[in-house]
Amino acid sequence: MAGMTLEQLKIFLAVAQNLHFTRAAEELYITQPAVSAAIHNLEQEYGVKLFHRIGRHIEIAEAGKLLQVEAQKILDQVSLTERGLRELNNLQRGELKLGSSLTIGNYWLPSKISEFKSQYPGIQIDCTLANAETICVGTAMGQFDLGLVEGDVKPALQNTLEYEIVASDRLQIVVGQKHPWFEWGEVDLSQLTQTPWVMRVRESGTQQRFEEALQNWGINLSELNVILVFTSGEMAKAAIENGVGATGISELMVKKEIQLGTLRAIRVIDNREGNGAMPKAGCAYAEIVRPFFKIKHRQRFQTALSKVFEQMLISSMLDSSHQHLSVI
Repeated sequence: MAGMTLEQLKIFLAVAQNLHFTRAAEELYITQPAVSAAIHNLEQEYGVKLFHRIGRHIEIAEAGKLLQVEAQKILDQVSLTERGLRELNNLQRGELKLGSSLTIGNYWLPSKISEFKSQYPGIQIDCTLANAETICVGTAMGQFDLGLVEGDVKPALQNTLEYEIVASDRLQIVVGQKHPWFEWGEVDLSQLTQTPWVMRVRESGTQQRFEEALQNWGINLSELNVILVFTSGEMAKAAIENGVGATGISELMVKKEIQLGTLRAIRVIDNREGNGAMPKAGCAYAEIVRPFFKIKHRQRFQTALSKVFEQMLISSMLDSSHQHLSVI
């Protein structure tokens, strides 16, 4: 069976409303034989009589009355669906699926989502938070339209994922009030191996960047006295706030605690030779600046919503850069 088509239903409804083949043809801008053929094919396909032909007039049959109700419902639903698709293209409806690593998702991304929602209130945003590795894998598998991570994209996924910097963040070495460094405010690189450390799991983007910084400073992670390892930055922050360890953490996560004085960011003096500018007594301060990456699949279809959100992130980065330059 070929089955009925939307075109046949449109022709049938025009005939049912006009009770006239020629007027239906004129209304649809098609020929009268095309109308007759469509009705004949429907009747033949289902073995029913849709219209009774009485002389030069027609009357709708019982089967035609049933089809008229159901055909109208079908075409109404098709119309709603088409309108929904048009609205989606105009960013009036739809869903955007984001995946974000924890620090970005908890501290940086909410304001971006709010900005987007203020412009496109009809859009539903579904945001999943996980460690950087999970978000990269999920984006590669098509679970997310866009991913946002602060860790590196592993080599195995770099051919699959396209990544671009959309913001940056600083990692700070932070201690609580009970730690001796709290009163000092700064330490030498050599002193980093002389205190207990609270770390994040290796899959964490924060941890990846911190370990990379240590290596750049000539310090091996095995040289550090790691006493605790947590899956979240909030847990690490709570541990050092109430203990004696130090941790490397995003400045976004500890901004409030530093203002309140329950935590203190410790500057690291890099007194190695050839380290650049010397701001104090022949020493430079070592900093850890890390990028926030926007990632997406290189080949999967990208929705209009995803493109607009992506462009908003890029524009936000450019605006921030211009503001920073103007301050300088």
